[in-house]
Amino acid sequence: MNCPLPILRTKKALSAMSTGETLAITSTDPGSFKDMQAFCKQTGNELLSSNQEQGEFLFVVRKS
Repeated sequence: MNCPLPILRTKKALSAMSTGETLAITSTDPGSFKDMQAFCKQTGNELLSSNQEQGEFLFVVRKS
């Protein structure tokens, strides 16, 4: 997904989740690495992991 789609879809998915649940996100947009960090910092959610594998960016976010 290209930004802003990863952030928009993450925001929507987190809104339907309970506190403490985790969400895995995959993106192909290199900009999503910094965007996801900023999103979690701004929203107070916890970025548990961020990795790059074979051109994809993988994130795990815990809802706060």
